[in-house]
Amino acid sequence: MELNVIQDSFERVAKRQKLSSSKSQEMITQVGYEIEQALARIQSSSDSTVAVDQKTVLAELKAKLQVVGSHTHLEGPQRELNTNLSRYQKVLEKAMHPDISKGCVDVDFDRHILNQIIICHFYFEGLFDIVDCLVKEAGEPEAISLRLQYQEIHQILEALKSRDLGPASKWISANKERLNESGSDLELKLHKLHFVDLLQSKGRADALRYAKTYLAPLASCHMKEIQRLLCSVLWAGRLDRSPYADLADPSHWENFAEEVMRTSCNFTGQSIRDPLSVVLAAGMEGLPTLLKLANVMAAKKQEWEAMKQLPVPLELGKEFHFHSIFVCPVSRDQGSEENPPMLLPCGHVLCKQSIHKLSKANTRNFKCPYCPHDASFAQCKQLCF
Repeated sequence: MELNVIQDSFERVAKRQKLSSSKSQEMITQVGYEIEQALARIQSSSDSTVAVDQKTVLAELKAKLQVVGSHTHLEGPQRELNTNLSRYQKVLEKAMHPDISKGCVDVDFDRHILNQIIICHFYFEGLFDIVDCLVKEAGEPEAISLRLQYQEIHQILEALKSRDLGPASKWISANKERLNESGSDLELKLHKLHFVDLLQSKGRADALRYAKTYLAPLASCHMKEIQRLLCSVLWAGRLDRSPYADLADPSHWENFAEEVMRTSCNFTGQSIRDPLSVVLAAGMEGLPTLLKLANVMAAKKQEWEAMKQLPVPLELGKEFHFHSIFVCPVSRDQGSEENPPMLLPCGHVLCKQSIHKLSKANTRNFKCPYCPHDASFAQCKQLCF
């Protein structure tokens, strides 16, 4: 709703600005025209036998300019523009809530964990000089062990941008056993990229020699893909106009780089998404709701900072969902530390408080709301998501 109000206000300002600009340009054009006409009259008099009084021409020009160039023509549109600009500023101040500190809660962060998150962020961005300084000043020497891991992967990614597969090939060779154990086909994808690159840059013979050396050992597991690569040799020099044009799609290089990054992060136990960036993005998305809540609670003279759970849902996109969320089918309450999900003997799951009510404060057996099986509180097991 607020975005619609902002957009409508902005469109009104833009409309008034265009009108004011149009009026100004119209006046400038008319003034220029009158001056040109006066000059033409003066010049024509000097070229002809008929004398023209220059003072009369200039007096007439002055009179016309006082009418055409009067400020009154611009005052109206400019006044309306200023009014709409003032209203737009108020709409922005009301909607944007410049004082975002109202939506913040004081939390005692673990300084060590916070330092690790910031260090990982700069490693993730490849800013190694900054990390070296931060590690020294924050007293986090153990974090330096991550440098080699991130430095290696950044070297691979930078090389791939220039279509250099050398660093990636060395990394895949060094981690071949782990890649095979995880079922990764990175090795095949690397050789496919190299094969197509040779076919386009050097021709058939080099591509076939490369296939014989590196693709033949993979034929037992990837026969169809290798057969398709070999068929593309028939279209050397015109691969982009062949049935195998998709093999030369530049997106394969981008996808390969992303998969190398993801696999490397899995091997090192690091997140594929920078935690600090995720937190900031989630905070920005949830900030409008938090600010509204803070204002409502302040009006009621209540301190929402003391609450362990928000009294309103904070809707975030699916990209921010990292764990399963359980909602009790009986009470419709979301699971929490105080009210965790509990597994009944029959396999259904309810929240602890719902089981507490059904069992009359754990004093008797109760029937599952979704099947005819009986259960006791002691038979229920807490689930950890």
